[in-house]
Amino acid sequence: MTYTNPETIALHGGSHRADPNTGSVAVPIHQTTSFQFQDTGHAARLFGLAELGNIYTRIMNPTCDALETRVAQLEGGAAALAVGSGQAATSFCVMNLCEAGDNIVSSTDLYGGTYNLFANTLKQFGIEVRFVDPADPEAFARATDSRTRCYYAETLPNPKLQVFPIAEVAAIGRRLGVPLIMDNTAAPIICKPFQHGAAIVMHSTTKWIGGHGTSIGGIIVDGGNFDWEAGGDRFPTLNRPDPSYHGAVWSQAAKPLGPIAYILRMRTCLLRDIGAPMAPFNAFMFLQGLETLPLRMERHCSNAIRVAAYLAAHPKVARVIHPSLAQGESLKRAEAHLKGGYGSLLGFELKGGKEAGQAFIEKLKMFYHVANIGDARSLAIHPATTTHSQLNEAEQAASGVTPGYIRLSIGIEHIDDIIADLEQALA
Repeated sequence: MTYTNPETIALHGGSHRADPNTGSVAVPIHQTTSFQFQDTGHAARLFGLAELGNIYTRIMNPTCDALETRVAQLEGGAAALAVGSGQAATSFCVMNLCEAGDNIVSSTDLYGGTYNLFANTLKQFGIEVRFVDPADPEAFARATDSRTRCYYAETLPNPKLQVFPIAEVAAIGRRLGVPLIMDNTAAPIICKPFQHGAAIVMHSTTKWIGGHGTSIGGIIVDGGNFDWEAGGDRFPTLNRPDPSYHGAVWSQAAKPLGPIAYILRMRTCLLRDIGAPMAPFNAFMFLQGLETLPLRMERHCSNAIRVAAYLAAHPKVARVIHPSLAQGESLKRAEAHLKGGYGSLLGFELKGGKEAGQAFIEKLKMFYHVANIGDARSLAIHPATTTHSQLNEAEQAASGVTPGYIRLSIGIEHIDDIIADLEQALA
């Protein structure tokens, strides 16, 4: 059967029904480095891409494959690739299209680690990142030239929490022949970027997909909806013979397998050469988290709305940042792109500034003070001195981080207990 509802896909998506050897309903952990070939012809077909299958766990593993197919189906994409972390996923998204001398255009509203990767590390490889304010979607068009390989943004950017104009920027990209890559980490289930024109979607599975704070991972989903071949010279990595793979032209080589040229090259080249695979055990853990993701997102979102309203009415709070409290164009974008909730990230500032914010965090009892988001547990942090500390003051401000900003990741505990902890800490 083909399922369309996320609650069902999270449990039954993909081809796994039961292990053919044991009857196991749960996806087994295939904790192995290598896989036995049926014969020399089978091995040759796998290496020649005449068929897809398991060769070596760095490139493909059945446990990882079960996660990949399920997440791809959940997002409405053609195929997916699981990797070792969300940062690896972001890096692979860009490196799969870019060479030295190329550029990408990125939203300024980014997680601090992504901003640092784009502003500093990619320079070592000769890749330029041009940052533009997503409040003006046409800024992406103005920053585009013949060497622009992609646009990049976060659906619900951490920590600014102003929903990205996916449809507007995707339409600009389609007009200019540039694909939009969306980091959908903070909005699983509630946003489907492919429906708004995005070409690629990625997640840090460490966050909401896992949900339990036990495993690190990332995943990239190929929408199968972008014509890489028509792009011609704009996408040389996909349209010219690849000397590292017998001269394969990926836009052509993928055709017998489906519209998966982007993800196929990523698996057979980047994962092979750079080697950042997801561990089979972690893939198993993410499958467990995925099963309850739709239910958890309901509670995450409903709790966050209650917390946002509580803080907005508190006399010690200067401002609260959450899509449910947005106005004007920001509210329109949130309503257009988010369905079923506004996410569980929330930011606020105390009237006492940085000192009051730090004191508040140290008084929390139930909230965990950790550098993570998306746990089932409620979490809190001071971004200016932690997640965004590598950025200078101007860069922090551009990303939405001020000295007194507090970020909360609202969990699935009972709302009365969440508010009680906030109340005692504020007091």
